[in-house]
Amino acid sequence: MEESIYEQALKTMKEIREGLDPKMGKLLVIGCSTSTVLGDKYGTNSSEDIADELYKAVTEVFGDYEIAVQCCEHLNRALVLDRSVAEKYGFTIVNAVPKKKAGGAFATKHYASLAEPVVVEDVASKAVVGIDIGGVMVGMHLKPVVVPMKLENNYIGKAYILAGRSRLKYIGGERTSYAL
Repeated sequence: MEESIYEQALKTMKEIREGLDPKMGKLLVIGCSTSTVLGDKYGTNSSEDIADELYKAVTEVFGDYEIAVQCCEHLNRALVLDRSVAEKYGFTIVNAVPKKKAGGAFATKHYASLAEPVVVEDVASKAVVGIDIGGVMVGMHLKPVVVPMKLENNYIGKAYILAGRSRLKYIGGERTSYAL
């Protein structure tokens, strides 16, 4: 029997979570094309049902993280997050509300699930983990230095999954010792 989208996503999210260092912080950026999960071109078959299954897995595994969901290119890859997170980091709030065809089904789901949702133009490269479901390009939101995560569970539906995490910068030369 084939695994459901939720089961695939849950395995992938757990694998990503296991590879993180919580001391780096807990701001997570996730971008998702539900169309590519279904095997279609970006923005052509946005699915609320797929968004629901993915969102359930993400929040189950990363419920204690500050989650910022990247919108699609129609909203210039702005991000949806809770007002408390935007204010904590000093992010600039913009006037937009994601919809299924302008922002994406996953961003719309996140917006509807938050107590006080807002949209910000960017997260000033402060995210310490990024999850890219379907090649939607979230790397620009991550704090340097970004290390790609090699995933065993690297597909959800038909969408390829990329993930990266931030690490501390290495400085010094050949005589330097590192804590990590």
